[in-house]
Amino acid sequence: MSEDQQMAKIYDPGQVEEKWYQYWEQNGFFTPKVEPEQKPFSIVMPPPNVTGSLHLGHAMDNTLQDILARYKRMQGYNTLWLPGTDHAGIATQAKVEEQLAKEGTNRHELGREKFLERVWAWKEQYGGTITRQLRKLGASCDWSRERFTMDEGCSKAVREVFVNLYNKGLIYRGNYIVNWCSKCHTTISDIEVEHNEREGNLWHIRYPAADGGEGVVVATTRPETMLGDVAVAVHPEDERYRHLAGKNVILPLVKREIPVITDEYVEKEFGTGAVKITPAHDPNDFEMGLRHNLEQINIMNSDATINENGGKYQGLDRYEARRRIVKDLEELGLLVKIEPHTHAVGECYRCSTVVEPRVSRQWFVKMQPLAEPAIKVVQDGDLQFVPDRFARIYTGWLENIRDWCISRQLWWGHRIPVWYCQDCGAEVCVKEDPTACPKCGSHHLQQDPDVLDTWFSSALWPFSTMGWPENTAELKQFYPTSVLVTGRDIIFFWVARMIFMGLEFREDVPFHKVMIHGLILDPQGRKMSKSLGNGVDPIEVINQYGADTLRFMLITGNTPGNDLRFHFEKLESTRNFLNKIWNASRFVLMNLEDYQSEAKEQPAGPYVAELTLADKWILSRYEDTVQNVTAALERFDLGEAGRLLYEFIWNEYCDWYIELTKKRLYMKENQSERQTAQRILFEVLEGTMRLIHPFMPFLTEEIWQHLPIKGKTIMLSSWPQVEGYRNEQVEKDMNVLMDIIRAVRNIRAEMGVAPGRRADILLVAPEKDMLSVLQSGLADIRQLAVAENITILQQMENKPPQSASTVLTGVTVYIPLKGLLDLDKEVAKVRKEIENMIKEQKRLEDKLGNPGFTSKAPEVVVQKEKEKLDDIMARMRSLKLRLSDLSEELE
Repeated sequence: MSEDQQMAKIYDPGQVEEKWYQYWEQNGFFTPKVEPEQKPFSIVMPPPNVTGSLHLGHAMDNTLQDILARYKRMQGYNTLWLPGTDHAGIATQAKVEEQLAKEGTNRHELGREKFLERVWAWKEQYGGTITRQLRKLGASCDWSRERFTMDEGCSKAVREVFVNLYNKGLIYRGNYIVNWCSKCHTTISDIEVEHNEREGNLWHIRYPAADGGEGVVVATTRPETMLGDVAVAVHPEDERYRHLAGKNVILPLVKREIPVITDEYVEKEFGTGAVKITPAHDPNDFEMGLRHNLEQINIMNSDATINENGGKYQGLDRYEARRRIVKDLEELGLLVKIEPHTHAVGECYRCSTVVEPRVSRQWFVKMQPLAEPAIKVVQDGDLQFVPDRFARIYTGWLENIRDWCISRQLWWGHRIPVWYCQDCGAEVCVKEDPTACPKCGSHHLQQDPDVLDTWFSSALWPFSTMGWPENTAELKQFYPTSVLVTGRDIIFFWVARMIFMGLEFREDVPFHKVMIHGLILDPQGRKMSKSLGNGVDPIEVINQYGADTLRFMLITGNTPGNDLRFHFEKLESTRNFLNKIWNASRFVLMNLEDYQSEAKEQPAGPYVAELTLADKWILSRYEDTVQNVTAALERFDLGEAGRLLYEFIWNEYCDWYIELTKKRLYMKENQSERQTAQRILFEVLEGTMRLIHPFMPFLTEEIWQHLPIKGKTIMLSSWPQVEGYRNEQVEKDMNVLMDIIRAVRNIRAEMGVAPGRRADILLVAPEKDMLSVLQSGLADIRQLAVAENITILQQMENKPPQSASTVLTGVTVYIPLKGLLDLDKEVAKVRKEIENMIKEQKRLEDKLGNPGFTSKAPEVVVQKEKEKLDDIMARMRSLKLRLSDLSEELE
């Protein structure tokens, strides 16, 4: 092997990763052709925000997808992993508005057209950041088919879906209570509201009776909304208020008479049992208002200031209005008391501003007709969640779903395709922009100013990205997609919506399986956030450790659906694993020099020399690993697949088999044994590189390209197959030898025998079968246990004097200690340690026998002392056994 062909002494990801990614992409290895005869496997990437950058959640989500895509590609599937980005209406508009504010202007001064030009320019400048970062991660997506939720094709699909649903009566416009973000200046859907516990107050306010009586005391967490109160509600069975039902009370400050109504929704035990009803500013009050035909009085502007319906409080911010209202009530003697109260407060998931429920005229999708078939496909098993517990969460949400508010008061996004005739008042919803009113012929048409919720276009992603509404070749081959990989936090945002849209417009599920993963938390189990300052930049991790290290770290220890804690220590240990693979591969390649010239043409066939027990064992373990890794990948347990690979590569191939072959590799006089060892080392290494390639694409490509094998790239090589080398008896026999070697090593370490000092070993095995196993492994035991003479006996009357021993299944191991170490010195050392143990034992027994300690000390402290005593007793037994081995008298 020439010097330029040799593997570097140290693996440097920076020298490898960009080189191979460019090679893969430039050669079109990620880009499948439409092959109707070939079995398809397809994934659509959950589209990240176009203006965003890679975070650890993206890194894990896309690593999972890449593992599946690379695995299926190697299995021979026509594999499409379709990437793309989302226009992210609220987030992107907010970024551009921040930029305009720094320039001393705003979108209203620019006008809609100019503002949208600025947003597109922003998208062109920053939109490629995350796709470049995904390349650094190793994502093997088909970038030639990359999509954007506002590209021409996706926009056409959005218009098609809206008009169809509108014509079916499934999209309508109406006044309804919505969640309003006063910072983003738009509605947000129920699932975009995050409810967080906050410490607040419960204000008890007296509403005097209109007839001059005492009236009723209500309790509220939002006194400012009383300006829009239209009733007070009590439970119909509440005896305390039966005399007030049907009568009127005076709304303080506003001095408006409002009725006392009865409704079973009221909780008699909460607060005073009487609640103020503000239909325009509370979703439950809104529903109650509909039941009782109550007026809806909106008292708030879009910026959360009080409007003209708030009387003297008009123009005040909602919290300043709250402060003044409480002060005025106190002065009037109507504030009965204030109680501290912790309750869940809704916040905008984008900006964390407290959301204001507010009646507004918006566009909605009727959900019940769409939800029913979406529930049925999961109940019937046509679409499966992994893990299946998420199916219950999904169906539970759909069974109780409210209509979806799809309009947003933004300029960036898919504009609602509805026009209003300024002359006859007609509402026109069509797929192409109209030039005249279809009812009166007027050209005075005005388009609805709102845009669609970003999740509306994302809901069409599995089929809009493949060219729908055209019946494209991609759609025919790759839809439905095979699996969706996504986080548990967007089941409602996205997964459910894709399912009901796919069923409605493609009459089929959008994917057959939904693989749900958890969130990445910090070492303390907290969500990563800017406010906590506990976030980790995956690009910085890649620059320091390499993409493969990050990928494998995010996978191992991860179980489907569960959260994962991020530890830098895990990164270090994973990097050590990569270095182990590199060093082992380098060792194998250095010992293939005379094997290499024939290897590329060498057909599979009989091995040159008879296989040793170790050879048969590693082939069996390799095939067992192939079977189990494949099975784990098929059930989407990628963390388990990674663990199996780690165990096989580190603990079996590297720590055992490579060590066992070293003597044979250096046997120049026995070429057949040497060649057999070379061939097995090479074949298992090459197969293992293919097996772990989906997890570590860069490292495996670099190693594979150095191996004596034909092929353009490891990513297009075939997935390893089982060839019949699995042999449980061989594994049992080899485990006996390994146990013996471990036992000898443990004894040597325990007794402090110098590492290079060779020891005699005596093995006693009563069973004949075991004798033959031991005989076949003599050379291996001698090599790895640093043995001089090994004696094998079927029976032995007396234990060898002054020897250490270990009893294993089917065999007892003895090591004569005379000559290996200074026995007198070792006996003295053990006796001294036993004396110390006896003193500690007595101290602990006295302590635990003292009622003053056991009755007063915390249970956990007492338990800890008991555990210490147990450890001392176990150590004493071990020391006494060692003393009996060292001396001929029993202690």
